[in-house]
Amino acid sequence: MSTPQRTDDEGRRAWLRGVAADVARLDRSSSAERAADVLRRSITEGALQPGAQLSEIELTEVLEVSRNTLREAFRLLTHEGLLVYKLHRGVFVPELDEHDVVDLYRLRRVLEVDVVRGLAERDPELPSSRLEPLRDDVETAQAAALGGRWPAVGTANMRFHRNLIGLADSSRLDDITGRLLAELRLLFHVMATPRELHEPYIVRNQALLELLEARDYERAADELHQYLVDSEQGLLAAFKAR
Repeated sequence: MSTPQRTDDEGRRAWLRGVAADVARLDRSSSAERAADVLRRSITEGALQPGAQLSEIELTEVLEVSRNTLREAFRLLTHEGLLVYKLHRGVFVPELDEHDVVDLYRLRRVLEVDVVRGLAERDPELPSSRLEPLRDDVETAQAAALGGRWPAVGTANMRFHRNLIGLADSSRLDDITGRLLAELRLLFHVMATPRELHEPYIVRNQALLELLEARDYERAADELHQYLVDSEQGLLAAFKAR
């Protein structure tokens, strides 16, 4: 039977392999912004958990950047609230609390619900092809759930909401959403099991997609608002139960 330490070490090595794979997909003019994007994606996809310490030695090697470039990436992510620097200790992934839940979900309701409701004026005859990424995300989550791969369900859910915001065709909203979803994934770690968190929303994402396909944007916005309220309450309950 593996010990917790060995399990943690294996998970860290797997994460570093994933980082190296991401770097391989970047062009050779990698920069602090590109390094920050790889680390941000690691947080969004659940590979980096709250409280994890980041090693400069490991990351300069797998990201193939200089120490100065990595430190600039750290500064960018610290400014976004996705990393924290602790004096004489190093750089860590932050641990969020109930106040962060309320704050992030307030922002989610403002952004996501407005994007969906705004489709009625901005793109009332939304082409079916624009919803293809959302369909892919729903199908990916369903397949992952059948295989019991609940963290992968969570990642598909993150992508679903990112693609939902993408319907606004706004690079500024896309940037904000990238940061927001990374912080949100940190909150999800408070749940006892990923299945408990993500399973109810597989069906709800499917239902939301069907409303968008029917171009029933007002009802979709109302459903999404309640969806986000329920998700927020579930996270707050999990924090109180700790």
